[in-house]
Amino acid sequence: MQPLVVGSRVVTFWESVQEREEYATVGELADLLRRLHWLEEPESLRLPYFDPFAKLSASLGRMDGVTEDDRTFLEERAGKLNKDYDRLDFVLPFGMIHGDASIGNVLRHRDGHAVLIDLDGFALAPREWDLIQTAMFYDRYGWHTKAEYAEFVHRYGFDLMNWPGNETLADLRELMMVAWLGHQVATSKRSANEISRRLESLPIDGNRHGWNPF
Repeated sequence: MQPLVVGSRVVTFWESVQEREEYATVGELADLLRRLHWLEEPESLRLPYFDPFAKLSASLGRMDGVTEDDRTFLEERAGKLNKDYDRLDFVLPFGMIHGDASIGNVLRHRDGHAVLIDLDGFALAPREWDLIQTAMFYDRYGWHTKAEYAEFVHRYGFDLMNWPGNETLADLRELMMVAWLGHQVATSKRSANEISRRLESLPIDGNRHGWNPF
């Protein structure tokens, strides 16, 4: 029975999906999200409502090693996106989401099936949020191929890129990615180089094919 209390600590036990790290496919991610989004929230879970701007604000406040000008730019961009987000007309049902649904959080189990991991962002929110990373990884960064994205759309049953709010969600998720990277600038040369690249291209419309995944 979990969790257990040991001394003053709460302990949980996790099963390792397999001995080596192996990611599943974009299509399998779509299958898992479709199944998740069909579920109704059990009342006993009492899930929180997802507030992307609370998370973004906290992330911006923890950035180290960025200039004041860059910090001001990011905070002003966050303020504009907050207003744009409030005007969005979501079309998918509101309900349970994974919160960080990307191919990096879908591992292959030793028996072959795909498993969603990293569930700390599990919450109640517009389901579009779980689709934005796959769309932008294809459209903006070129990290997914056209065929992979087409399979994702086919297996999930909805193309987020045909929804008018797609760009706003992509801009918001992208800003969160930059702010997260800003936490590592002071301790990682690779992160410092990457955030410089991202800050340079962030004000420019278009793809970000020069960005590297982290």
